[in-house]
Amino acid sequence: MTDVVTNKRIEAGAADRQPLLEAKGISKAFGHVQALDNVDFELYPAEVVALIGDNGAGKSTLVKILSGIYRKDSGQIYFEGQPVELRGPKDAERLAGISTVYQDLALVDVRDVGSNIFLNMESTRWGIFINFRRLYADARRVIDLLKIDMPSVRVNVGELSGGQRQGVAISRALARGRRIFIMDEPTAALGVEQQHKVNELIANLKREGKTVLVISHNLEHVFTVADRLIVLRRGKRVGTRLKSQTTKEEIVGLITAAVKGDVPD
Repeated sequence: MTDVVTNKRIEAGAADRQPLLEAKGISKAFGHVQALDNVDFELYPAEVVALIGDNGAGKSTLVKILSGIYRKDSGQIYFEGQPVELRGPKDAERLAGISTVYQDLALVDVRDVGSNIFLNMESTRWGIFINFRRLYADARRVIDLLKIDMPSVRVNVGELSGGQRQGVAISRALARGRRIFIMDEPTAALGVEQQHKVNELIANLKREGKTVLVISHNLEHVFTVADRLIVLRRGKRVGTRLKSQTTKEEIVGLITAAVKGDVPD
């Protein structure tokens, strides 16, 4: 009964909104292993969604399809209601405004904050000389917009804390005009204080009208930042819950099959 009531509430709340990003019937196999089986997925504007599930549930495969790294076997992806084909990461960025921040963050430690934010986007004079004055001013504006505690945009990234490094990676995506931020285990290996900083960063992205998808095994973190939770199990979407209408115990039950999912296994 809980599953049915919860789903009706979710559908009622979303009925008057068009998803920013929607995937329908996504399937992906690797040889004889069915990683995703007819999965539907949606993200709405200015929300934080947690994608959760045990190892092998299909989370990484779905994220890599949305990021353009993997090609889906079947199904269709839509951005603002229009079908898009994501043949690579550049398509994901250009066609759907998606930026994926992986655990390694892909930062250049020996370069400063400003240079990392505008890497390969530097404004130049006469096409030759980098306009560092403008670069640092623009970097500071992005940092301040997200309320990141950053002493200077001229400090090398290698000298920053884990939370600050996450902030630089997100700032780089924001500077490129991205609307959807996928964050892969953003609090992994971070202390309590730095986890709090990442949570604030996610909240500030939402405040700026951005959509955030968080992949995490940390239910404490998920229940702190997410508006909605989507659970995968064995390549299928088995449950969708609003945070306000569920509990950690129910989510664990969906992950482990102790609680009946919304679709048959």
